[in-house]
Amino acid sequence: MKNSLGLYIHTPFCKSKCPYCDFYSFRGSAEDRKIYADSVIDEIKTLSRTGGFLKNREKIDFDTVYLGGGTPSLLGADAGRIIGTAEKYLNVSDDAEITVEINPSSSSDEFFDSIKGKVNRVSIGLQSAVDSERKKLGRISGKKDAAETIKKSKEAGIENISLDIMIGVPCQTFASLDETADFCLSSGVTHISAYMLTLEDGTPFYNMKNNLHLPDEDETADMYLHLVDKLKKNGFKQYEISNFSVPGFESRHNLKYWNDEEYLGIGPSAHSFVDGTRFSFPRDLKYFIDGGKPEIYDTGGDKAEYAMLRLRLSDGIRNDLFSEKFGENIPSGAFETAKKWEKTGHVEQDGERISLTPKGFLISNIIIEDITEAVGQI
Repeated sequence: MKNSLGLYIHTPFCKSKCPYCDFYSFRGSAEDRKIYADSVIDEIKTLSRTGGFLKNREKIDFDTVYLGGGTPSLLGADAGRIIGTAEKYLNVSDDAEITVEINPSSSSDEFFDSIKGKVNRVSIGLQSAVDSERKKLGRISGKKDAAETIKKSKEAGIENISLDIMIGVPCQTFASLDETADFCLSSGVTHISAYMLTLEDGTPFYNMKNNLHLPDEDETADMYLHLVDKLKKNGFKQYEISNFSVPGFESRHNLKYWNDEEYLGIGPSAHSFVDGTRFSFPRDLKYFIDGGKPEIYDTGGDKAEYAMLRLRLSDGIRNDLFSEKFGENIPSGAFETAKKWEKTGHVEQDGERISLTPKGFLISNIIIEDITEAVGQI
């Protein structure tokens, strides 16, 4: 539905903290998880803390729901309880995309029983199909566990399955990356997210960076382009820097972020964007369960921000969509800037649309900043 919101619910729990992860997550206790679930459910029922940001709406519709983390599957039956509450108390469309993230190490039968009939998409954290690489990444499950999780998902009636993998991990080679890609392709999934390993300040991997035996920058870039080509040859379309799907199975929820559309976030560290305002709950479980309110941190939705986000997509920025949103075409200066990058094979443009090539995605931060600066000068 046009102008419908996405709903994001953040789960801050994991069985163990991966050494590369900078998301807000920690082990927590069974009691922590139960109190958290009850707090989320109460907010969904009442919108007592987030509803104030929706006060200008006569009707609030949601066409995507995304339970992310952290490890939502660690919630067991409470995962289904949260989704069921959203479907009961919010105006969630009949054809909504409802996604839950799963870690193979915590995909219990209780969890799958709870989401059956409620969830139509899952995102499974694979990272690598090579067990030695998974171990280096701090994953406590193996390739067989991932295969079993895919099987359980299908048995629960979920055919829209995404796998997360990583490029540039310790000791990775072209051969091991192919092994991971071949596992994904042979599993019959509909979506693959492929992220380059980033060493975030404050994580154990950042402190260990000189001893990780990572592929060098050029090799990692070549691995990325190799994977893009391999997935394309096997029917997966690249629609965003790190995301590939069988046509028609793009992540509708994540497209809201990249299209600069609106979404509501519930849970500690969850972000929202409503009516040009960006707000979030602090990264603090106690603050959330004690009734703390989200805090405004920025405005959003201007031309430069829209261009910055859309340029992450293979579709790029287009005059027809830009004009529909802002009442004017993309400024000519953006096309002049794009022509500079077109000469080096990093960008494609035709006077109506500007988009990055896979080669351009490798240095996307530089190119997007360059083009969005021109977009902002209107």
